[in-house]
Amino acid sequence: MIIYLHVEISARELDGKLLLATLAAAKGHEVVLSDLEIILKGLLRGYLNPGIYHTKSLTPSKTKIDRHQKLIDCGSIITSIDEESGLDREGYEKFSKTRYSKETINQSSAVFSWGEEDFETLKKNYKEYSNKIYKSGSPRVDLYKEIFFDYWNDPKSNIKRPYILISSNMKVCSFNTFADRLSFMREHGYFKRSPELFKEEFLLRSNDYLKALIFIDAIKYLSDNNNGYDIVLRPHPTETSDCWKVLLEGIPNVHVEKKGPINPWIKNSFAIIHHGCTSAIEATLSKKPLITYIPLELKDHPLHNQLSNKLGFLIKTKEDLLKKINHLYDETKNNHKIDKNFNLPLEISKKIYLDDELAAEKMIKIWEKISDQKNFKSINLTKFKFFIFKLRINRLAGDTLKLFSSKFDSLGTRKYNQKFPKFNIKEINERIEKFRKILKIENKLQCILLADRTIIIRKV
Repeated sequence: MIIYLHVEISARELDGKLLLATLAAAKGHEVVLSDLEIILKGLLRGYLNPGIYHTKSLTPSKTKIDRHQKLIDCGSIITSIDEESGLDREGYEKFSKTRYSKETINQSSAVFSWGEEDFETLKKNYKEYSNKIYKSGSPRVDLYKEIFFDYWNDPKSNIKRPYILISSNMKVCSFNTFADRLSFMREHGYFKRSPELFKEEFLLRSNDYLKALIFIDAIKYLSDNNNGYDIVLRPHPTETSDCWKVLLEGIPNVHVEKKGPINPWIKNSFAIIHHGCTSAIEATLSKKPLITYIPLELKDHPLHNQLSNKLGFLIKTKEDLLKKINHLYDETKNNHKIDKNFNLPLEISKKIYLDDELAAEKMIKIWEKISDQKNFKSINLTKFKFFIFKLRINRLAGDTLKLFSSKFDSLGTRKYNQKFPKFNIKEINERIEKFRKILKIENKLQCILLADRTIIIRKV
């Protein structure tokens, strides 16, 4: 069986998909992790053999529906788990209607859910396809289990002191403009499915600037009055670090860090601060002290009443924020231990499915079941490498001809993909080897770098 894993935002998705790839490859399957372009063109042009195409969402845009139909027509199977998750939303009803449709679920052979709530909502709203909807959990959540605690290295940084982590979801430093955002949503039919979203986007963006101003003021206050710790601001995956560095310029002991996934930053912090961010759920799963900062100025923020803002310590003023953080820091210095009897809040337990079996293992079993009648051929590596070479030559020619395209900078080179930096094959091999050791996988695995953002993992 060949499994094609589409990666869009590597900081968010890569480690979970590497876990999937490692387990699948150990069972003898071939796994390709790549950006969309190479998977799509490789399959549609016949350089890659049909297989399971696992995508990040089933958003019912015409572009995606047409794409998936072409893949089905060439013999591939579509499966998906929505990487946006909807974990921080109250309920799943609206999410189930903007991110799915009868047509996209009909095209799919398996729709994986994060937990009980999305599983039951999708089954209710798409009854005729309920046999395709599986309560699997997410491989991203697998990685918060204690078994993977040693998987996460210390973050690569120059930070020497203990730090508080502030997770941003403010989008004020987004590398896409607001017009880009509206254009994308219009093109993909969001406003047709939910007309109120147009107004909500304006409210969100305007309140994001207010929230950023309030957080910058709080960061200055904490920097001036803390007990000897540093402050790390983690930009959202769609934000640029340079912009935040400008906004926080001149504030001592503050670091803007976007390297790698957020998990090791959470693991090595002594507490996390947020407002309306899914990192609150990740922090709760990691049993880290969580502070939800909800000053009165943000009481009308569209995200104010979301699930994530009901978790942790609820703090309303910067003075109380300082007191709580200093107290948590003092507990850290005194080696305060986490309560081992900690139970997930009910609001989270209905969103996230956790049991002894990994979500990644459940998903692979379902892939094997739905592909049982398919005679998928192995990847022809020589043919695949030739396709990559040909694509690289075509890109070089295209770069020369499109010097002034919006996809290129003034030198005619492709702009840096902030969502998906180039693979570092040494780091990828190190992560796979960690998974092998943690999961006690005896089979040797081979990882081949075929392009900047394409690797193949298989059993030796």
